[in-house]
Amino acid sequence: MDEEYDVIVLGTGLTECILSGIMSVNGKKVLHMDRNPYYGGESSSITPLEELYKRFELPDSPPESMGRGRDWNVDLIPKFLMANGQLVKMLLYTEVTRYLDFKVVEGSFVYKGGKIYKVPSTETEALASNLMGMFEKRRFRKFLVFVANFDENDPKTFEGVDPKVTTMKDVYKKFDLGQDVIDFTGHALALYRTDDYLDVPCLETINRIKLYSESLARYGKSPYLYPLYGLGELPQGFARLSAIYGGTYMLNKPVEEIVMEDGHVVGVKSEGEVARCKQLICDPSYIQDRVRKAGQVIRVICILSHPIKNTNDANSCQIIIPQNQVNRKSDGIFLTSFYIYVCMISYAHNVAAQGKYIAIVSTTVETSEPETEIEPALELLEPIDQKFVSLSDLYEPTDDGTESQIFASSAYDATTHFETTCNDIKDIYKRMTGSDFDFENMKRKQNDVFGEDEQ
Repeated sequence: MDEEYDVIVLGTGLTECILSGIMSVNGKKVLHMDRNPYYGGESSSITPLEELYKRFELPDSPPESMGRGRDWNVDLIPKFLMANGQLVKMLLYTEVTRYLDFKVVEGSFVYKGGKIYKVPSTETEALASNLMGMFEKRRFRKFLVFVANFDENDPKTFEGVDPKVTTMKDVYKKFDLGQDVIDFTGHALALYRTDDYLDVPCLETINRIKLYSESLARYGKSPYLYPLYGLGELPQGFARLSAIYGGTYMLNKPVEEIVMEDGHVVGVKSEGEVARCKQLICDPSYIQDRVRKAGQVIRVICILSHPIKNTNDANSCQIIIPQNQVNRKSDGIFLTSFYIYVCMISYAHNVAAQGKYIAIVSTTVETSEPETEIEPALELLEPIDQKFVSLSDLYEPTDDGTESQIFASSAYDATTHFETTCNDIKDIYKRMTGSDFDFENMKRKQNDVFGEDEQ
């Protein structure tokens, strides 16, 4: 403890562990502490099942029908990885993939008119989909071809669209796409949480749809991957990376004080000793006075003994429920402007006992009755063997860290993928180092240690 470090990291959530790994690879001397006796913080996987019952203060222990408790690894925060997304690149470039095994998620679905439909994201699927009428299918196929051919460095591919000026609303108008198609394109392909994206230039949306299509093209069934044994494996993989590069880890270590001098951080006090540092990374729970509440997320973990209906008996899937399909008041005003997300995984991923499924429903809370907001999703999952309900406050830092040199991560949102988390990681990295995070640079640094041939 009584040493000088470049960076101290508090909390072993995924964001903190990735930054710890990156900083160690960059040659920084890192001390990583967590007040909990386990890795993962908010984003840990709970095992055995008895521990989950205890955590949610359920009076009974799991029934025998749930199988062996140690066969369960239940994520507290459900997310999938985009096969071609930023987190997979970080895993590949940092070689953390050597510690993990992944499975492709079997399908992505969207809810419409009380039914579940597969999200069409290729030309062939668009033409076969029941989500649209015949003419709509042709227009949507044209739009997908435009997106696939689009290259921001080649104006010949723009077809009259100015990617830095034309809004996405106008692009949809150009292809004459109807409201239902706009909905699943924006929220199931581009993965936006609200409709604000419609009024801004279309470049980012087009790139998001390309990311979805390219991720899908890699494995075919869906664009998503999920690690065997649960998401708790991810922070541990990056923690191992940090350790390889000389990072020091201390679990079960209470933090008594963040030591400041002249308005910036100089160390962390724990059990009477002070470890000194130049910069500090932490999750919001370690610095309550430097964060603000930005909302709430409700998550309901549901244990099932069956796959979800109308998903082709998939052993894993994602379902997106647009707000305009549910929660409609009689006067036509929407109760919520956010989407409901369902992530389902199962025994096939070594996270549940044989024949069991785990579906986790999440959304951003907007009313005083959050459980009512997600009822439409729970109805899709019936019958449910056991429910675990959690309400999490979403905190975001009020301080960008440039003066204090304290860099806090944002809480994990309701989306079912890690792209927003990766944006937070890149943002913190830029504020800490003054330069953009460079995937290729990470790869070069890896080569210096492991040699080209091991890559």
